[in-house]
Amino acid sequence: MIFSVAILATVVAYTWWLAPVTPRVTAVVAGAVVVALSLARAVRAHEWGVARADFARSLVLTSIFTAAAAAVLVAAGTSRHRWRSPSMTAADAGLLLLWALGQQFALQITFLREAQAATSRRAGVIVAPILFAALHLPNPFLTGATLIAALAWCAIYDRHPNLIPLTLSHALLTMVVLSALDDATTGRLRVGAAYLASR
Repeated sequence: MIFSVAILATVVAYTWWLAPVTPRVTAVVAGAVVVALSLARAVRAHEWGVARADFARSLVLTSIFTAAAAAVLVAAGTSRHRWRSPSMTAADAGLLLLWALGQQFALQITFLREAQAATSRRAGVIVAPILFAALHLPNPFLTGATLIAALAWCAIYDRHPNLIPLTLSHALLTMVVLSALDDATTGRLRVGAAYLASR
């Protein structure tokens, strides 16, 4: 699990130690390292997550999960009499899609496949989401939400390896979270030292 460990180390180093003491542009560097590691794993494994034959089935399953998750989030927001439409430009939407794609690429191509290689096909579908969720500590909402979502996304990708529906699901659910839940609940989507500093 060499690539997974390297990604974990990069993200942990950035979110816990570098983010509080370096310029914000350092996030771009950390993100580039994660993407480079994921691409290196993809080249080595000859897997890119764009199998055409799996797109339709992945889309169906991902749509079912996304609709159910969004319904829960909307219900939670409605129960608090809260809903807002986040102001988002086309550039913001494009960045959100790229961010979601990068996270799904690392989760599926690296974490999932290396976890499956180190354990078993079924166990890997559980191990990879745990690793992914751990990167969102100590934010309780994000840690729990990403664990649940990653379990679903990994289970779908394991059966139908296409990243496009998963990326759309990730981006859409992020927008629903921003619209339906307040900052006190989401911790402003911060992780690591930034989350602790905001408390």
